[in-house]
Amino acid sequence: MRTLKYTVAASMLAVALPASAQQLSIATGGTGGVYYPIGGGFAEMINNHIEGAQATAEVTGASVENMGLIMRGDADMALALADTVYQAYTGTGDFDGRQIENTRALASVYPNAVQLVTLAESDIQSIADLAGKRVSVGAPGSGTELNARALLEANGVNYEDFTPQRLNFNETADAIRDGDIDAGFWSVGPPTSSILNLAATRDIRLISLTDEEIANAQEAEAVFAPYELAAGMYDGMDEAVQTIGIPNVLVVNSDMDEELAYQLTQLLFENTDELIAVHPAANDTTIEFTMNSTPVPLHPGAIRYFEEVGAEIPDRLRP
Repeated sequence: MRTLKYTVAASMLAVALPASAQQLSIATGGTGGVYYPIGGGFAEMINNHIEGAQATAEVTGASVENMGLIMRGDADMALALADTVYQAYTGTGDFDGRQIENTRALASVYPNAVQLVTLAESDIQSIADLAGKRVSVGAPGSGTELNARALLEANGVNYEDFTPQRLNFNETADAIRDGDIDAGFWSVGPPTSSILNLAATRDIRLISLTDEEIANAQEAEAVFAPYELAAGMYDGMDEAVQTIGIPNVLVVNSDMDEELAYQLTQLLFENTDELIAVHPAANDTTIEFTMNSTPVPLHPGAIRYFEEVGAEIPDRLRP
């Protein structure tokens, strides 16, 4: 597995970990999404501020794969979409028969937006127009595919209606640019580099969802919420686009050392400006967002931090 290693820098803010502290890995996603820079940024924060810790961001297939890595202990932390995390914790949906009860959260970091992109010259104006087209639904094992499938099926569109392609973000952008596919889904914190790069080379259009389509999606998945992509987010995007958003959760195994979980949570929320400097999606990294959006119980170490700062922790977030 490819890794991104970050330089260790001395910091007067460093705090000591238990003597048993190990190299920490953060499961992220593809290099064209937001998980990778967010995970890499947090790894650098760990290296800079937690004495004795070394962290790396791992390139993965994203949410579904990441939950398996957490279950097996092959990653210490992982970023994953809230619906994927909830399905893993409850043993439902794609995790039917393989429940991951030891899932715990440190925080909800930022919301993803489902972004359906096509070329401006395309005749695709709505999700119904995907019929008969070649459409990327995201990388295998990604939250993007879970979100795309849930959105489509809630609105009467099935994989049999079009030709699905399972491509990662960069591959999807390249395939749209080259005319190999007609449209592609992203479920990622906006703006994302792969769409930015595509919009810089080809005229694109993002597909808006209707109020009815959003309501249908929310009925199918409780973690979906209306989300507006601002006008001007990508080149040529003159009007706001209505879609759905899904929280992204920083998850760990319940076996993680409580002191380590406490220090990681403290680091995230008391140095958020460093993560915002890496990617603007981290502007949504707030305690309030975590309390409102996290779909599974918090790790006891995270709870200790939130109690110390006076946060009101819902009962559903206590193990």
